[in-house]
Amino acid sequence: MPTFEEMFAKGEFYPPVEHQDRIKKYKENRLLVEGKHAQLFNKHNFNRNSKLYVSVNLAGIIAKKSADFLIGDGVQVSAGKEDNSKEQLAFDRIKDVNDLDILFYESALANAYRGDSFFKVRYGQEFGGMYPPEFDEPRVIIETVNAEYVFPETAAHNRNLIKAYHIAIPIRLEQDEEVTEADWVLNVESHYAGKIVYNQFKLRVMVTEADGTPIEWKIGEPTMNPVEVLTGVPVPLVVHVPNYSLDDGWEGLDDLSELKPLFDELNNRLSQVASILDKHSDPAIAIPMGLMTEDEHGRPIFNVANSKVFEIDGNSKDIIPQYVTWNGQLQEAYAEIDRLIEMILVTAEIPAVALGKGGDAGTSGASGLAIRFRLNSLLAKIKRKRKYYEKGLKKVFLIAQHLETVVGVADYEITTPKLTFTDGLDKDELQEANLIAIRTGGAITMSQKTAIMKLDGLTEEQADAEIKRIEEEQSALAEKQAVASPSIFNDLMDEGQPVEDNTNTEGEQE
Repeated sequence: MPTFEEMFAKGEFYPPVEHQDRIKKYKENRLLVEGKHAQLFNKHNFNRNSKLYVSVNLAGIIAKKSADFLIGDGVQVSAGKEDNSKEQLAFDRIKDVNDLDILFYESALANAYRGDSFFKVRYGQEFGGMYPPEFDEPRVIIETVNAEYVFPETAAHNRNLIKAYHIAIPIRLEQDEEVTEADWVLNVESHYAGKIVYNQFKLRVMVTEADGTPIEWKIGEPTMNPVEVLTGVPVPLVVHVPNYSLDDGWEGLDDLSELKPLFDELNNRLSQVASILDKHSDPAIAIPMGLMTEDEHGRPIFNVANSKVFEIDGNSKDIIPQYVTWNGQLQEAYAEIDRLIEMILVTAEIPAVALGKGGDAGTSGASGLAIRFRLNSLLAKIKRKRKYYEKGLKKVFLIAQHLETVVGVADYEITTPKLTFTDGLDKDELQEANLIAIRTGGAITMSQKTAIMKLDGLTEEQADAEIKRIEEEQSALAEKQAVASPSIFNDLMDEGQPVEDNTNTEGEQE
């Protein structure tokens, strides 16, 4: 990949030519996820039904299902120590103040259609000084960066190894109707190991969309001298998380690009069916000759377009009035639609049961294991994504700890976190309870503490507290049973103490 000097030299285009296909893919796939299929496909294709376009947003469902199963239940971040340890408290604080469960979900959703997600870690005020510190306290901030504005620089010997991240965002300074060279500038924030370099360049608009939105610029003179800021962190403060990738480049692969032809064909079939149904929603009727009013020349008075009726010459006894319709082979069209949907879901690795579709949609009576087998392809897809997210999020938390250490607010040791993802499926508690009962019944293979931790998802300290409460309740219950037990009378008799009998014998009066 080109270096900074090659990408942002005077006279070069922005976005850099090497990245334009990638950015174009991002924009097109976003239209798919938003359900704006007509805006995408009508732009490039000759659509005979341009006035009637019906689409189904399977792309949005595919992206949301991936994010739901990957991050839907959140990510547990553990320091591998006690719950009240300084390291664990630091992880909990960083996660809570940045709303990371929401941030990670949004990243996973965008990653499904872009193929690339970028996190940036910084220390400061979230709103950059707009509010006083008491309302915007300086802290470690973890945020996502739009992948359209990130231009990685790779090592010469390995295109899969990113050594610098250049975040370049075009900004319009004046909102005048006439666009001039001075209206636009390019802010470039280059992240290297241990430092950040800030630059700014003039921009001149070269290409715009039909609505006037600029999509391509030419870089001009720099407007400032480079400003270098040392971070004290031995790695760049930007982390790349691909959706999944190959070994010959850093770019990630998304879930939608390979499905575009199928989406287009599915929408075309739906549009054709809708067109046929619309044409025959108000059909004309054919009747025998002689039933309509005639003019002075003996010709029937009718207009097929307006009256929707016309006469047929022939024997009136053989001609039965009937509507003129044509099914347009709709049965075959519906079968083709079903096949297209099936191919889309198979290629996207989403079984129909995950969408509540098909004969396996019902889960009544099915065990958790059976449901998992039905969702095997989707769970395998999520496991693949999880490996990349686990690697990237560990880097994010390590960088956050290093920043707090550099600033001097860290009172803990830098620790590599342990991340726990859930698969998005509800637990089959009965199945797990039976399995634990079997394992702990005949021969003890699991402690009570481990069983409670596994069943209820508790930490070791929480499990200890739960066991203590159980023991206290059992002790209190045993004391109550001892007071009310009939065996106390047997104990008194053994000691030779008489026991008064207040029962009435037969025939005695009270």
